[in-house]
Amino acid sequence: MKFEFWSIGKAHEAYVKDGIALFTKRISHYYAVDWQILPVPKNSAMLSEVDLKIKEGQMVLDWLQPDDYLVALDERGKQLNSEGLASFIDQQIHQRVKKMIFLIGGAYGIDKKILQRANFAWSLSDLVFPHQLVRLILAEQIYRACTILRNEKYHHA
Repeated sequence: MKFEFWSIGKAHEAYVKDGIALFTKRISHYYAVDWQILPVPKNSAMLSEVDLKIKEGQMVLDWLQPDDYLVALDERGKQLNSEGLASFIDQQIHQRVKKMIFLIGGAYGIDKKILQRANFAWSLSDLVFPHQLVRLILAEQIYRACTILRNEKYHHA
């Protein structure tokens, strides 16, 4: 299994960069992992929220492969606790998913076409977080799930 974390927007900000690098390196002890920072479409400031989401969605669809397992991070998605996330990942491993992509949408969220294509919509919380923090939280939670699956001491239930 390979994890890919896709985020639409700017490069990692300094205040989260070290944490993202740390957890990404830790995940790599278990599974291949990579980040893709997808650029905001050109002339995005001139587009309406709806048009921007459509353009971002088309870009994501162009990057996706048919057998990619897409997890869309969306506020209306299903919430999972840490053990539930570990179980979810374990299920995909047993289903022989080769590449699991976690998508963090743009400033206005994820286009409905992406949500229709997604295999799973996941909400991190009822709270709203800045995209930069979502990247850090995502990396840490995937690492936590890896340690739960291996019965390692990182997670304290």
